[in-house]
Amino acid sequence: MKSFKLMILFSFLMASLAFCKNPTKNSEEKSIEVQKIILPAADQPEVYLPLLEGKRVGLVVNQTSILTQSNNMHLVDFLMMEGVDVKKVFVPEHGFRGDADAGEAIKSEVDKSTGLPIVSLYGDNKKPSKESLKDIDVLIYDLQDVGIRFYTYISTMHYVMESCAENKMPLLIFDRPNPNGNYVDGPVLKKGFESFVGMHPIPVVHGLTVGELAKMINGEGWLKGGIQAPIEVIPVKNWDHSMAYSLPVKPSPNLPNDTAIRLYPSLCYFEGTDVSLGRGTYFPFQVYGYPDPKFGDFTFTPVSIVGMSKNPPQQGKLCYGEDLRNEPLNHQFTLKYLLRAYELSGKREKFFNNFFDKLAGTDQLRKDILVGKKEDEIRAGWQKDLEAYRAIREKYRIY
Repeated sequence: MKSFKLMILFSFLMASLAFCKNPTKNSEEKSIEVQKIILPAADQPEVYLPLLEGKRVGLVVNQTSILTQSNNMHLVDFLMMEGVDVKKVFVPEHGFRGDADAGEAIKSEVDKSTGLPIVSLYGDNKKPSKESLKDIDVLIYDLQDVGIRFYTYISTMHYVMESCAENKMPLLIFDRPNPNGNYVDGPVLKKGFESFVGMHPIPVVHGLTVGELAKMINGEGWLKGGIQAPIEVIPVKNWDHSMAYSLPVKPSPNLPNDTAIRLYPSLCYFEGTDVSLGRGTYFPFQVYGYPDPKFGDFTFTPVSIVGMSKNPPQQGKLCYGEDLRNEPLNHQFTLKYLLRAYELSGKREKFFNNFFDKLAGTDQLRKDILVGKKEDEIRAGWQKDLEAYRAIREKYRIY
């Protein structure tokens, strides 16, 4: 681990030089500045490297699995540089490099830069098999989530936990901040509406990190048969749920910036309709529109974009709608865009496709919209479930 020690020494020297340039600052001020640096688990090698000594390691990672304090070095590269015996990499939706389209099949292959075998956990093979784990002593999960129920990295985590429980495989959860972690909102998923875009009875905006959710999944017995995964969560340092967090790497192809991430829960319901939410543009999840001038003055035309959206809805059609790119970053979940588009469409039942109820986690939202309820009336219907969820959430909070 000489390289790790050299990195620590280098960081210390740089901090010392920075302090020398500001001699008027006392040690207390300097200490406060250092404490402000948010450190995801991957940025704490002094915690996890001792746990990996002499172990054969598997990783569930993608492009977000980086050390932010080491020039965004990928966790795989760092571990291999440190001499950790990395055996293989498991990847979620969008693949190892995060450039596969939503829903696109991910192939199991060999990574060209590291020579490691890549095992897809998306499509027909969502859970690590016993065979794929036979040459591994410990598994690491390190994926940047965005705190929304239908974002599928947490579904991948569920299946990873289930496999680890069945195979008695230790699982290290490398925690990262939740960029939508400062509130809880939306309908709670109802029994019978489980799918890969919603596996747990949690609201749309669940207000948990992946580490907290993993504890909840175990504690509430949500794995098959109520089995328990042998997990250890390595927490984030210097962060809590009241703090904003700007992601250093986009978590998936169509969430390119902080605005898109904050608008994601409000606009993703359009995936259950014919309305475009900007896939096929360079500002997805920041606009919405439809090929009809009555939808708004802002216009855009979705096109095929490799690495983002190869076959976007309304491809090649001029869409009219609303530009939300100036929405403030304190945006919270709202139904106003969905309700406005529904009213303008005049389509009634035909406004929704069969994916809508899966996203909502219930059929009640669609039914409420169809009978003409306003947003405050719709929200009133899920408040009791939200309060019950908040009580459960408190049991598993780390931050």
